Amino acid sequence: MLVPGWAVLILGPVIGSWLGVIIRRYGTGQSTIRCRSACESCHTPLRAPDLIPLISFLAARGRCRHCNAPIAWFHPAIEAAALAIGAAAWVADGDTPRLWVDAALGWSLLAAAWIDAEHFILPDLITLPLILAGLAATWWQQPGALTSHAAGAALGYLGFTLLNAAYRALRGHDGLGQGDAKLLAGAGAWLGAVYLPDEILAAGLLGLAGVFTARLFGRPTSAKLPFGPALALAFFALRLAIAANML
Repeated sequence: MLVPGWAVLILGPVIGSWLGVIIRRYGTGQSTIRCRSACESCHTPLRAPDLIPLISFLAARGRCRHCNAPIAWFHPAIEAAALAIGAAAWVADGDTPRLWVDAALGWSLLAAAWIDAEHFILPDLITLPLILAGLAATWWQQPGALTSHAAGAALGYLGFTLLNAAYRALRGHDGLGQGDAKLLAGAGAWLGAVYLPDEILAAGLLGLAGVFTARLFGRPTSAKLPFGPALALAFFALRLAIAANML
């Protein structure tokens, strides 16, 4: 490879910082490119030394250099998560072109999961391109498996759509959103139809773990919980497990 695999460790936090801007400004109407980043407390525009992912937060000891207000932990958390995604892809794929494909997939899923966790919505701007990207990646890497992956996308979407229709008929309200169905379609496009049961099982177990964790911290059991983060985590973990020949 012209670009060494370890470069993903440098790019990861930078991508995470950019994803943080997208997530923070989602639904506000603010541009993610034109509007300068600023302190969320005093609104002072940030300079280049304040924008170095992870390092600036540590150097400033988690406080704004101008007003000394605490910097939200969201920022280093999203940067560290993007770094972890890049590292996991590097371990699974090594110095191969697939590394950058899987890292980009993981970063996209991170943004989708975080937005769903905060806003209870999986944006079409992320989920729909994921379906097309999964089919394109399959055509590039395993052209003979394209039919299975296309079937996986269709089955993923139809399966969750029909399941939600049945739930709505029984309970009178939705149990799964269209975003969940589109994300599962993306998983089918990337993983193939054969791995859809594993994706649903793993996501279900992760979702149950999320419910138990919420109860542990006193959240009402009747509270609405997003399913997108569990789907996204299971999706990415299975993709890397397949790459590492663990499945």
